[in-house]
Amino acid sequence: MAILTEDERTDALAQLGGWAFDAARNGIAKRFVFADFSAAFAFMTRVALAAEKADHHPEWSNVWNKVDILLSTHDAGGVTGKDVALARAIEEIAG
Repeated sequence: MAILTEDERTDALAQLGGWAFDAARNGIAKRFVFADFSAAFAFMTRVALAAEKADHHPEWSNVWNKVDILLSTHDAGGVTGKDVALARAIEEIAG
């Protein structure tokens, strides 16, 4: 899968509210905040199922009510359409 050009990445991020390019980690990232740990963990469970179905897995961390997600196609060396597609699916899950 080809890495997105800077213009393609910029266009994709414009359609994904709150996602930003993380140059240091060569991916797209977003923090999600929930009411409590249970809501954050439920969100992570739904994302995990979508990620497994897409065979594309996020880098993420969870501290209490916060979930930080980074998407990058490591074997391609950067952000690809797979990352954008999973970010869209994550946005749908987050509601």
